[in-house]
Amino acid sequence: MSSFNARSHAVHSVATNRRDAEHLAGALPAEAGSAADPTEYFGCNVFDDKAMRRYLPKNVYKSLRTTIDLGRRLDPAVADVVANAMKTWAMERGADHYTHVFYPLTGLTAEKHDSFLDPDGKGGAIAQFGGNALVQGEADGSSFPSGGLRSTFEARGYTAWDVTSPAYLMESPAGMVLCIPTVFLSWTGIALDKKTPILRSNQALNQQAARVLRLFGVEPAMPIVSNGGLEQEYFLIDGTFVSARPDLLIAGRAIFGAHPPKGQEFDDQYYGVIPSRVLAFMADVQRQLYRLGVPVKTRHNEVAPSQYEIAPTYETGNLACDHNQLIMTVLRKTARRHGMSCLLHEKPFDCINGSGKHLNYSIGSPEVGNLFAPGDNPHENAQFLVFLCSVIRALHRHAGFLRASVSSASNDRRLGGHEAPPAIMSLFLGDQLTDVLEQFRSGHVTGSAGKRLMNVGVDTLPPLPADPGDRNRTSPFAFVGNRFEFRAVGSSMSASDALVVLNTMLTESLEFAADFLENYMQGESSKLGEAVQKFIEKVMEEDSAVIFNGNGYSEVWQQEAERRGLPNYPATPDAVTVYSSPEVVELCEKYHVFSRQELKAREDIGLEQYLKTVHTEACLAIRMARTQIYPAAIRYRQELASSAASCASLGIPASLDTLKELSDIIAKFENALHVLEGRNAALAWAPGEDGLLASAREALTTVIPAMEELRRWADKLETRVADNLWPLPSYLEMLFMK
Repeated sequence: MSSFNARSHAVHSVATNRRDAEHLAGALPAEAGSAADPTEYFGCNVFDDKAMRRYLPKNVYKSLRTTIDLGRRLDPAVADVVANAMKTWAMERGADHYTHVFYPLTGLTAEKHDSFLDPDGKGGAIAQFGGNALVQGEADGSSFPSGGLRSTFEARGYTAWDVTSPAYLMESPAGMVLCIPTVFLSWTGIALDKKTPILRSNQALNQQAARVLRLFGVEPAMPIVSNGGLEQEYFLIDGTFVSARPDLLIAGRAIFGAHPPKGQEFDDQYYGVIPSRVLAFMADVQRQLYRLGVPVKTRHNEVAPSQYEIAPTYETGNLACDHNQLIMTVLRKTARRHGMSCLLHEKPFDCINGSGKHLNYSIGSPEVGNLFAPGDNPHENAQFLVFLCSVIRALHRHAGFLRASVSSASNDRRLGGHEAPPAIMSLFLGDQLTDVLEQFRSGHVTGSAGKRLMNVGVDTLPPLPADPGDRNRTSPFAFVGNRFEFRAVGSSMSASDALVVLNTMLTESLEFAADFLENYMQGESSKLGEAVQKFIEKVMEEDSAVIFNGNGYSEVWQQEAERRGLPNYPATPDAVTVYSSPEVVELCEKYHVFSRQELKAREDIGLEQYLKTVHTEACLAIRMARTQIYPAAIRYRQELASSAASCASLGIPASLDTLKELSDIIAKFENALHVLEGRNAALAWAPGEDGLLASAREALTTVIPAMEELRRWADKLETRVADNLWPLPSYLEMLFMK
């Protein structure tokens, strides 16, 4: 099939799929086999508290709940009973395999399926699943990215059950599989995954948060943990278009593509009416996630055309990260079922918004509540102010570490524009809290600005309450009422890296706060108020440089941030080097979150993934340029030349301006292609201490600019070559045909 026919076929198929959307929407509820009332099937595929009560003996249930709720060590004696109950529950629902689900340093989900069945020695089989199989499994520790922590000849790795994240059943046309969330460790106990550091950082956070709470007379019995709410953005494109675009198929983004006549500049996409075909997809996703116990709450059109968002309600941070991995899996799988492709790349299309994964962050427990809730009078809430100032200090002192946690080649393309936050980590507090802290700094606290009432001017509407402060969409880290929203996480990323950094840097600041308050009070509880006043003054004097409530995109802020001494790492090669900096190593080793080896491995993996991404995209650009774009341009030039020659032979005047312009663009396109080929071929994959860093910087400074220059001329060709000859589905078609 020629390129022209492939594109025509794609457009025709999308039009057909769109006509079939309403029929598919009507069929899906019956196919899903779900009750009409979601409360009847929510969590039906989760071995949750209700299932544990039903299938476990009372004493085993109580022991397991103690481990989950209070963070106590799991009693090995209960493992066999729990495993047998889990197997019975799973097999009653049709499962015949189980898997330890873990999250390696690829950021993706990994699993190896094992059957419940074992031969009985008599020609038959019996179903078995013991405590040993539940608690620990074995996987290859060298075939995943490890940053040199594991060699091919050192392959043994272990998975270990995370009892705080419930097991669940994953449905597919092939049947059901019991999925057990686990950590993934090397034979030597080194973390090779994303989950282990979360659990470590939560332990450290609990110790220091509890110290601060005791100073306020609170003795928590339950552990203080981080909480997270993850807003997942994504693009939904017809799968036929993706099949006709090698760049979307392999890289997840359009390496070439002229800007469409209309993008998002009319502001008519956000919260718009959801197209019927997309709504059918969303409803299907929601039903599956409800069955998996994922509390999805929100779905809507996002700002860019063909961009959408799904968001669950608040959960503990560890579970929120697990559920987000499930959300990404279900989005991709369900999109294929609906004949579409879910793009989670941070910047799949130039000139419009990219996709993020906003991490709403707080700490607390069911016992003490949300420790970032200011109450109606935050100036009188000393406990809240101590935790708030601890966050301010943490971000100021460890901004580079937080930036490193969201580093990737794809996220670099998103940060700093089109509503994505800049790479400079700053904190938006809003007018109310900024004013309160400034009052403390001056030593004269008078009060807090309260909520005001808006008189809308419509008789049928009552006065509406308005928050005391506005929001700032350009801030990477913003206080939004009772939590902080970290907006720099990329849509395809695991949020665990950012969560671990937030936990760890806050742990260090809470320890500082506890030491400061204890030393100032010296056992005299009557001095608590005075000690809090001095602590706030100290933080505001030393760390308030990170507070910025203005426009994060302005050039003035770039200059001001530099003056304030805030780190600025616009690209991954420099950002990830923070992992091995002495201050980060000292921080992480002190709280046993990462070892020096584990941090260095994460730096090396970040650099290696960056190199591979840039190299792969360059190879794609070269192939598409040579085999699709260049032939189409030459074909069109030949048509123009033949037309001009025919006119001349008939004595008809013909302008050669279009032909000359096209030939000039083709020449520049060819030259840019040769430059990219040379630079990509010369890209060194140097071993050694600084080899990866040098190669990554080379990719940043030579290969990426060459790709952008090639794209510049390719996109010009797209706007000149006859539409019936252009081989690639255009932005206009991909973004607006649903």
